[in-house]
Amino acid sequence: MLTRREFLTLCLTATAATGLAGILTPFLRQAGAEGILPRPPVIWLELGSCTGESISLDNSRNPSLYQLLTEFFDLRYHWLYNTVQGDAAVRVLLDTVAHEAGKFWLIVEGAVMTAANGRFNHVFVRNGEMVTGLAALTEFAPQARYIIAVGDCAAFGGPAAAHPNPGGGKGVWDVITDRVIVNIPGCPSHPDWMTGTFSHLLLYGLPDLDAYNRPKMFFGHTIHDKCQRRQQFEDGIFAAFPGGDGCLYKVGCKGPVTHADCPLRQWNNYVNWPVKAGAPCIGCASPHFPDGTMPFYSHLPGIKTRSVRVSVAKIGAAAAALGIGAVATHLAAGVFARRIHKQYLDGTKPGDPTPPENLAQVKQELDDLIRRQNALLSEARKIEAPAPRRRRRSLLKRLINFWRTEDKTGKDE
Repeated sequence: MLTRREFLTLCLTATAATGLAGILTPFLRQAGAEGILPRPPVIWLELGSCTGESISLDNSRNPSLYQLLTEFFDLRYHWLYNTVQGDAAVRVLLDTVAHEAGKFWLIVEGAVMTAANGRFNHVFVRNGEMVTGLAALTEFAPQARYIIAVGDCAAFGGPAAAHPNPGGGKGVWDVITDRVIVNIPGCPSHPDWMTGTFSHLLLYGLPDLDAYNRPKMFFGHTIHDKCQRRQQFEDGIFAAFPGGDGCLYKVGCKGPVTHADCPLRQWNNYVNWPVKAGAPCIGCASPHFPDGTMPFYSHLPGIKTRSVRVSVAKIGAAAAALGIGAVATHLAAGVFARRIHKQYLDGTKPGDPTPPENLAQVKQELDDLIRRQNALLSEARKIEAPAPRRRRRSLLKRLINFWRTEDKTGKDE
């Protein structure tokens, strides 16, 4: 059986050429055959979501979804995959919670709708009464062995919690605060992120988690760190529009502030991923997606970048006031130029400043900010410098000079 170190090495190195799930499957089967790996009972609750994670998991090739559910999991409830419906399905769900407390896994897909006591999201009927997702989560979570939030909505609220958020959407860890919630973000999550995390839980228990409870083996680096276009960023070669050659940073790429291994793992059975196809990363695995990463195809004003937020905190109120003015000017200009449309203004709002995720990222972006500031100051000096006045010669003088010639000694002919 794999050691934990070997397992982590596989997770970090398995890429498009060698899919992670395909590498892990033989070891999982071997552990199951030896009785080392019992199939855990699983309850999969879908709350406020688009079913994106279930569909993404269906794209897993090896193991396939069928193999995952029949060989590695003992799936007890999933409203999409249940073989029965209605009272029969709910009976299995409640029996699992009652008789296998401390053993079953609770996997949550979708944001927890908390407004009006959760009434905007009902998940099943019990004794003739509708049960909200909020009530089901708070009832089942204390009995679960592990709680896994799959997708950005379940992890951090995601699109379901975007402003103005009338349903009160929240991430699972904002509701269940006394348990460790394993967050697997993404919109949707990559199949490998889910199967890899599930495999670690099966074999070794909880993986190492970062400050946002994401498994470090998949979310330990920014997309910018591993991007195929990183060298173009270093060389100052930037695309002028989506689909163009060069780094996509200036057309809205959120890779520098998004932690995930998309450049190595790729999507659609390891074929491609957005930046490789010419589309900027929209930061769908970010804890601040989507409000904090919009507009997707526009480079946000400097004051909105994470480094500037840090600078504002350090240089005081004067810079903060300048930053607010910069944001207001950017928004006003964007509206006037029709780059920022009405639905953006009505549907989102700038989020609260968020702390940087690591010191290296802060230093890098502060360096970028200083370079941009120096470039702007240089341009400002050029604009302010008075242009040299050209002496205008009279028409007669120019005619005389036109007809005048000189010999090699410099004398007029």
